[in-house]
Amino acid sequence: MELQLKNRLLLLAAISLTISSCEKTYFPSPEHSISQRFSQSMDWNESHPYMEIAVQSEDYSILFTGDSHVGSTNNLEKFFSIAKESNASAVVMVGDLTNGKAEDYPVIDQCLQQKDSLLTFFSVGNHDLWSSSGWIEFFTRFGPSCYLFTVKSPAATDLYISLDSGSDTFGPDQIEWLTYILQTIRPECRHCMVFTHVNLFRVRHTLSTNFLVEELDLLVELFTKNNVDAVITGHDHEQDEMAFGTTTYIQVPALMDGFSNAGFLEVFVRNDDIDFKFDKI
Repeated sequence: MELQLKNRLLLLAAISLTISSCEKTYFPSPEHSISQRFSQSMDWNESHPYMEIAVQSEDYSILFTGDSHVGSTNNLEKFFSIAKESNASAVVMVGDLTNGKAEDYPVIDQCLQQKDSLLTFFSVGNHDLWSSSGWIEFFTRFGPSCYLFTVKSPAATDLYISLDSGSDTFGPDQIEWLTYILQTIRPECRHCMVFTHVNLFRVRHTLSTNFLVEELDLLVELFTKNNVDAVITGHDHEQDEMAFGTTTYIQVPALMDGFSNAGFLEVFVRNDDIDFKFDKI
């Protein structure tokens, strides 16, 4: 199994090299490649311990949203107000926080000040990498794009993993890290959820590129074999929920202003059960 995994990772590396120009064709060209972003994220993680959220009950909630595309921040401000009123343990933003313009970041900085002490976690999206300074802007403000955090209740620990799909590929280094986390930390945890920007499965026709078939096949196999409860993404703006193997794949609706179906996802953990609920802004 270990040899098979290494061979598949080597194949992915070779394919990634041959299609590097495709990333520039279909996605705005980031200044830093996925391998560079992953390396910087791992360096950051080494000097910053993974966060553990302590909750006092077996019942808690985390709110997920994405594609705010700041710009304007009316829906984002409403989202933070709802999260605070609902006593959510944390919120997660699965990428495309901005439209990729330099002037977007001071706007989102000001908006994020309104969340007060509400714990917020971020994944990077392709629009966040639009400009040559996009990754630097994101990393300076929000830290790594690849990391994990845990929620510890009186009876168990739940695992949440952030992956960087901002370039429409995870890359062999990140997949190797994910494999290690799932094999070593996942068995000690009650629930496990993965979040990232780009949705693994297309639910409508778009101009967005797809993951490499080999990469997608490897990921689905990893998620199934390691009992990943859910993979939560954004990117295509429409909400969707489907089960494949033992994993639920959820696509959250866009939060951006002016979008008629703007909303978010509530994840309710109730001991051994997980419930998902879509809500509109």
